[in-house]
Amino acid sequence: MNHATTANSDDFYSIIASDTPTLIDFWAEWCGPCRAVSPVLEAISEERDGSLLVAKLNVDDHPDVARDFGVMSIPTMIIFESGDEKKRLVGARSKEAIDAELAEIIF
Repeated sequence: MNHATTANSDDFYSIIASDTPTLIDFWAEWCGPCRAVSPVLEAISEERDGSLLVAKLNVDDHPDVARDFGVMSIPTMIIFESGDEKKRLVGARSKEAIDAELAEIIF
């Protein structure tokens, strides 16, 4: 089951404005590390359903948003809370590493 939301240029800002902390995965189809981290993010999304929203934004389809947030390499995961950037993770990470980063924000 796919728990992550797909974000685009039209709804990105309303998604990150949510009161629920939101992890945006900036990715591209051709990116191997992005494909490697995708099932990890799906698992996190399922486990934290209700306390974290996970959304994916394809940087090839929506370069304007990636540019607005200074995303220079992928995968980049940015955690937002009420529209404010709280943490930025660059590069593929293990589930344990991402969970540890999230624990600093989501209790």
